[in-house]
Amino acid sequence: MPIAAHKLQYIRHLLQGGFFLLFLVAPVLDIFRFDLTQGHAILFGMPWTLGLDDFVDGRIGPTQAAANVILRGFLPLLLVGGILIWTAWRYGRLYCGWLCPHFSVVERINRLMQRASGKPSMWEQEMLPERQPDGRVWRRNRFYWLLTVLAAAGFALLWAVSLLSYLLPPLELWHNLLTASLTPNQARFIGVASGLLFVDFMFARHLFCRFGCAVGLFQSLAWMANPRAMVVGFDKARAPACSSCNSACDNACPMRLRPRSIKRRMFTCTECAQCIHACEQVQHDNPQGGLLHWVDGAAALPVVSGRSMPRPKSSQVADPHTGRSTPWKNTSDNSGIA
Repeated sequence: MPIAAHKLQYIRHLLQGGFFLLFLVAPVLDIFRFDLTQGHAILFGMPWTLGLDDFVDGRIGPTQAAANVILRGFLPLLLVGGILIWTAWRYGRLYCGWLCPHFSVVERINRLMQRASGKPSMWEQEMLPERQPDGRVWRRNRFYWLLTVLAAAGFALLWAVSLLSYLLPPLELWHNLLTASLTPNQARFIGVASGLLFVDFMFARHLFCRFGCAVGLFQSLAWMANPRAMVVGFDKARAPACSSCNSACDNACPMRLRPRSIKRRMFTCTECAQCIHACEQVQHDNPQGGLLHWVDGAAALPVVSGRSMPRPKSSQVADPHTGRSTPWKNTSDNSGIA
C-alpha cells in the first residue's frame, strides 16, 4: 500500500534533518574529512592514504603503488558515484530532494521569503496565492524579511565553517571561531565563503540547483536516460478536478517546475513529492484522492513521450477506484494543462 504523501513528507524532513546534522558533525567526529595539516584523508577515525609515501621511500614498487591508487582512490570514488548514478537512473534526484543539505536550506528560505513577499524567489514573476493547499492563509508580513536575511546569513556562516572543518582540524577551528582568534587564512576563507553562500541563499537557491550543481546535473542526465524511471504522473482523465484548485502543485514545487508536464520539462525534478502532497491536501475530500502520483516502469512511458496510449479494444474500462466499467478515457497524456 503506497505511503500517504503527508507521511512521505514527514519521513523526508527527518532524513533531511539527519543528513544535515551528519554534514555538520562528520568532520568533528572524524567520520570523514581531508586534513590539510596531515596531508591525507581520515575515515572513521583512521588515516586513509594512497600509500605513495612508501613508494617514495622505496618500501614498495611501482606495481604496488599503482594498486594502492586504484584500490584506495579510484574504486571508492567509483563505488560512491556508481551508487548515486544508479539511484538517480532508477528513482531520479532522490539525493537532492531527500538528503542534500543545500536543498534543505533552499526549501526553508523559500518558505520564509514567501511569507515576506508572497513569492518564494525574488525572480518569480507573480505572487503565489495566499491560500495554502491545507487551507491556511499566508498574509504577507515584512517582518519575515528580517528572518529571511538572518536565516540566509546564519546558514551561510554555518556552511562556510563546516566546509573548512573538512580541511582543517575541526575542534581547533571551532575553538578559534568561538574565541575570536581565527588565523588570517581561516578568517579570509570563512568571510569569502560566507559572502558567496549568502548571495546563493538569498538570490540563487533553486537556480543553483537547476543550473549550477554538477551533482544534480549528472543525476538528471542519468534519470532522463531511463524512460521507465520513477516520475510524477498526472491523471489527466480527472483534469476537471483541477478547476477548483489554484495550481497548488505548481506553487508547491521548490524548483519552480510544473509537475503536470512531460518528463523533459521536469528535467531538474528532485522527487521531493511536495507537488503530490499539495494535490493530496487539495483533494482530501475527493474519494479518488489526488491527481498526482509517482509512477514507474511502463506507466512512466507516457510521461516521457507525452503521447496517448492506444485505445483498448473495448470502449469500457474498469475504474480502479470503484471497479465499475466506465467509458474509456486517455489517462496517459501528461503534456500538462494549458
